Amino acid sequence: MISSIYSSVTAAVSAAKTASIRYAELTLNERREVVEAVRAALRPMAAELAALTVAETCMGNEADKTEKIRLAIEKTPGVEDLISEINTGDHGMTLYELAPVGVVCAVLPSTSPCATLINNTIGMLAAGNSVIHCPHPRALRVSQLVTAVISNAVFTTCNIPDIVVTLHESLMGYTKEIMSHPDVDLVVCTGCADSLNQAMASGKRVIAAGPANPVTIVDETADIRQAAYDIVRGAAFDHNLMCTSEKCMIVTEQAADAFIYQLLKNGVYYVKNEEEIQKLLKVAVTEDLMVNKKLEGKSADKILASAGISCSSPVKLIVAETDKTHPFVTLELLMPLVPLIKVSDFDEALETALEVEQGLKHTATIHSQCIGHLSRAAKKMQTSVFVKNGPSLLGVGFDLEGHASFTVATTTGEGTVTARHFTRRRRCTLTDGFALR
Repeated sequence: MISSIYSSVTAAVSAAKTASIRYAELTLNERREVVEAVRAALRPMAAELAALTVAETCMGNEADKTEKIRLAIEKTPGVEDLISEINTGDHGMTLYELAPVGVVCAVLPSTSPCATLINNTIGMLAAGNSVIHCPHPRALRVSQLVTAVISNAVFTTCNIPDIVVTLHESLMGYTKEIMSHPDVDLVVCTGCADSLNQAMASGKRVIAAGPANPVTIVDETADIRQAAYDIVRGAAFDHNLMCTSEKCMIVTEQAADAFIYQLLKNGVYYVKNEEEIQKLLKVAVTEDLMVNKKLEGKSADKILASAGISCSSPVKLIVAETDKTHPFVTLELLMPLVPLIKVSDFDEALETALEVEQGLKHTATIHSQCIGHLSRAAKKMQTSVFVKNGPSLLGVGFDLEGHASFTVATTTGEGTVTARHFTRRRRCTLTDGFALR
């Protein structure tokens, strides 16, 4: 296996720059072959990478991470995402095509390190770029392994080394240096707030995922049984580490009792008792009102045990009944602990949802059979990801229609990111009549 791990920023950027020049000369069909080689190399490793991720990060669970990795491998768009536009008339033709940007700096999260790395890399390779990955420190080793596997598959296919590289350590100083390096053309940031701030200050073109606090609305017209199943599926998935997973439930009074009953049938531990809510608050949120990082990505059973709450059966998700000012609502808890707020009617539900989502415009879902409610919520929420009558997972590709995307660029406005976003839009004008009409 060829080396793809460098000990200095200068060496990594220089290698990626040289590779990008050679790689940009490949045809679209050759890029397609590269992408398919990457998919083929990663397919048999999905379960192994999931296990390594859980072992290194101590977050999430292997089964769900395996599913995320497989989704990234199979459903990330390739060169077919690079759509050309043509305008023709009596006097000529104007052609718009999506060209490579060059060298991309990709900052990765700890929550979905492998899925995000694979998803972004396939898109970046399809777009014709080279990539320098900056993994999260908690997922360094597994990110290096995935980078090496991809780099080797690319080299075997097109005989160009260093198209996908990384560094031997994950240091904020390294990441900042790469972002601001003159030979880096694009920064794609799916990392923490500090990385996001550095990316925005780098002076480069940036694609940046921002903070989230996804909310779901359930009204009295919803298919209550299906809504409860879908919400538990989305909120419990990978112990709620996904930035798009349901983080708060807002339910109308008319729907509440039936909905809570269905939650209980789907492996939920429902908390209404103030004493138990305080126990959960004490372990999930620190005294200075910060999320307890030690419980992020832990199982519901682990959280209950940490709070000193016993339960006779396994639990997928903890749901705590609160008001809209509670820390469980205002903080983004990356754990299977989700607040439920009761409201009088749909109007109040929508107003509350807007407050809870905090104008981040990231993700929201709704469960309703009323077309008016569905339409009003979608228009008012203005989120990059909006799911009607399904789990939040559908918003990033866990269905039969949508493409996979693990970078939801709210800060810079691209929304769910695919290959076309890692390009430059170029215009070519040809004169003297190319129309056939």
